[in-house]
Amino acid sequence: MMTSVDTDLVRVLADPLRLQIVTLLAKEMLCTSHLVEETGARQTNLSNHLRVLREAGVVETEPCGRYTYYKLLPDVIDRLAGQFTGLAESARTASENKRACP
Repeated sequence: MMTSVDTDLVRVLADPLRLQIVTLLAKEMLCTSHLVEETGARQTNLSNHLRVLREAGVVETEPCGRYTYYKLLPDVIDRLAGQFTGLAESARTASENKRACP
């Protein structure tokens, strides 16, 4: 089953803009300016979402001169994907398990 930490991670990734950011970072490292251009979000809004992703351990930063690049941490996504795979496997056998009504 999912732990509370995993549930928190699901909540973090459930936001459409954060999911869009993660999808973009899965392809390449990007700075805030790139993400503003790609998403159309305001810089302050984007920075808040990036902070949430950073605090959740989904992305990490890499300074490059006066810019900060963001990089997706694939192990976090792998762990979450594995949890969902486990849920799917349980659901496949769930039709064989039926709790009797009292």
